[in-house]
Amino acid sequence: MSLLRRIALYGQMSRLQVAHYSGNVEHLNTKDNSKLNETETHFGFQTVKESDKWKKVHKVFEEVAASYDLMNDAMSMGVHRIWKDIFMERLSPVGNGIRLLDMAGGTGDISFRYMKYLQKLPSSDRKPSHVTVCDINQNMLDVGQQRWEKLNLPTTGDTIEWICADAEKLPFDDSSFSVYTIAFGIRNCTHIDKVLAEAYRVLKPGGRFMCLEFSHVNNEYLKWAYDQYSFQVIPPMGQILANQWQPYQYLVESIRKFPLQNEFKVMIENAGFKSVQFENLTFGVVAIHSGFKL
Repeated sequence: MSLLRRIALYGQMSRLQVAHYSGNVEHLNTKDNSKLNETETHFGFQTVKESDKWKKVHKVFEEVAASYDLMNDAMSMGVHRIWKDIFMERLSPVGNGIRLLDMAGGTGDISFRYMKYLQKLPSSDRKPSHVTVCDINQNMLDVGQQRWEKLNLPTTGDTIEWICADAEKLPFDDSSFSVYTIAFGIRNCTHIDKVLAEAYRVLKPGGRFMCLEFSHVNNEYLKWAYDQYSFQVIPPMGQILANQWQPYQYLVESIRKFPLQNEFKVMIENAGFKSVQFENLTFGVVAIHSGFKL
């Protein structure tokens, strides 16, 4: 075929394509405009549509669920266990008919600590407590349930259940729980304000909100060292130990996008909580925030 005929044929094809797309332009514009008008948010350092973030976060935790505990140990050199123990000490659970909602509780670290704590209390003079482990990702819950079965902990009447649900739209009645905990989960939520509002709604009057989350190091020298470790070591470590680079790249980026300690404190207060305070651990690498529904 000659060059001129090819050019002519290409021109005809182009005109047909233009006609086809022109005939559907109104439909396309309507569809695209709704997408364009959608609010954007962050996924790590990426800017994404709000409707896409939860899907991306869901995929991250699907991919890392099986190796989540191993990577926690490797990334924090085991210190995350100490942070969680301190978190439980600050909670100081009385264990008398308590209903605990462990949001983003997936693999069960906080819930198991609470259940172990209960078993140390005299069972004769207390009512049984109940723990609800809640997570948006069923893969994480599956790992937690398997760990619970292997733990085979005698519970002396205390009970535990596993619920797959969204922290922004909890399937629980108002004033259902005595304590709401969320550890290393709230920064992955699209609308933190909605999560806090739901936490407030499901807590009983007098109930306590407690959050353990990666936060911000204030010392500039320590911050530089922490950043180097986070970005230069953790993603390669994820690749080596779990064959996953991108999920761990997201995790370290998401920490930098999370509000500063005082900013998050104000958000908790804006949700209605009183006596809100925070405590930095390991120079602010993580922080514990606490508040009460009064």
